[in-house]
Amino acid sequence: MTNLTPNSSFSVTLRLKIPNRVGMLASVTQAIALTGGNIGQIDLIEQTRHDSIRDITVDAASGEHGETIVNSIKELADIQIINVYDRTFNLHEGGKISIASRIPLKTVSDLAMAYTPGVGRICQAIAQKPEEVYRLTIKQNTVAIVTDGSAVLGLGNLGPQAALPVMEGKAMLFKEFASIDAFPICLDTQDTEEIIRAVKNIAPVFGGVNLEDIAAPRCFEIERRLQSELDIPIFHDDQNGTAIVTLAALLNALKLVNKSINQIRIVINGAGAAGIAVARLLRKAGAEQIWMCDSQGIISTNRTDLNPEKLEFAVKAQGTLVGATQGADVFIGLSKPGVLTPEMVKSMTKDAIVFAMANPIPEIQPELAPKNVAVMATGRSDYPNQINNVLAFPGVFRGALDCRSRVITSNMCLEAAKAIASLVNTSDLNREYIIPSVFDNRVASAVAAAVKQAARAEGNAQA
Repeated sequence: MTNLTPNSSFSVTLRLKIPNRVGMLASVTQAIALTGGNIGQIDLIEQTRHDSIRDITVDAASGEHGETIVNSIKELADIQIINVYDRTFNLHEGGKISIASRIPLKTVSDLAMAYTPGVGRICQAIAQKPEEVYRLTIKQNTVAIVTDGSAVLGLGNLGPQAALPVMEGKAMLFKEFASIDAFPICLDTQDTEEIIRAVKNIAPVFGGVNLEDIAAPRCFEIERRLQSELDIPIFHDDQNGTAIVTLAALLNALKLVNKSINQIRIVINGAGAAGIAVARLLRKAGAEQIWMCDSQGIISTNRTDLNPEKLEFAVKAQGTLVGATQGADVFIGLSKPGVLTPEMVKSMTKDAIVFAMANPIPEIQPELAPKNVAVMATGRSDYPNQINNVLAFPGVFRGALDCRSRVITSNMCLEAAKAIASLVNTSDLNREYIIPSVFDNRVASAVAAAVKQAARAEGNAQA
């Protein structure tokens, strides 16, 4: 049986026919408990003098664990399984988003204004004064979520079709948290030039572009080129969104342990798109000692296999992750499950800070963290201190769109991180609360305000 924590991403609903006798429901719940399932809602669907039909929702830790739970119930005498619903698959059935008209069409007059012939006047107005496109179309509030499917979550190169569910989910988050209309654009190419060309060709429709799940190092060139060749903001969320929320959490964690960012040594394991972006933003925030590690160990000036992004953070030190963590104040994991051992954490300083953000399985399980860890964070929702990009990107784009910023700069990202951190009052700050909840409705507006102010201060705002 798995030793992972059950969670809703592997949630199933079991529809069971249970004899209407004392103890029968208890036998079902006991079987679920003994196999490590976490019982949620229990609904009575129908009941007669002889039987009851109930829906029981159960969180499992993996697909295999869910099957184990179902099999344990099959072994119970007199219990009939009518159906098993995978709640996550059911939620995605038919897709998660749709397009709705903002204006009702009820009369011939409505149609004449919304479409022909009236729409022709709007087309002419935009042709004569192109900036009117922001006032008279959806461009003012629309973001393209662009991917090539080459680095989907932590799953790898799954391609554009398999990436679509993630992009749909992203569009939902844009709408829910910032009232932004976003649309998935999954490109059937992984050629850098073709991706750049495609995005440039669709740019007239959108007020901004969110790059997503594009593998490093290609993503760096795509972001750089698009930002230099377009006049709308380009934001690679896997890089900049992760960096913003990581910095926000770190600022508050450092307050708890009374350490200064310019005096600590930070180890970042994982030198892909997210790792590089986190390191850059931490450096902008004042971090002076950053040791990055990849699969070959410490990114050292003695290595000859470094791309330009890694070379930017090369240090004189050499060795493995084991050596890098010795005496470190902070560990930030953007890599693989289980690479950080309790012994490695014990070798860190007193009041160590550990952000183990590999998903769904972190670099070290929080339950295994030694006593010298003062603050622990992960990328998971079932542990305290979830480092979740949804705290950043909706507000960042809300601010950028509202002031029509041409770019999203590192300073705008820095101010966004500070805004997120500021939402945790000093009196409330504790080792299990260093970052606001993703459902804190103050977050997007606070981030948007900070981004707008920074854009205007830098002269990037056009409105």
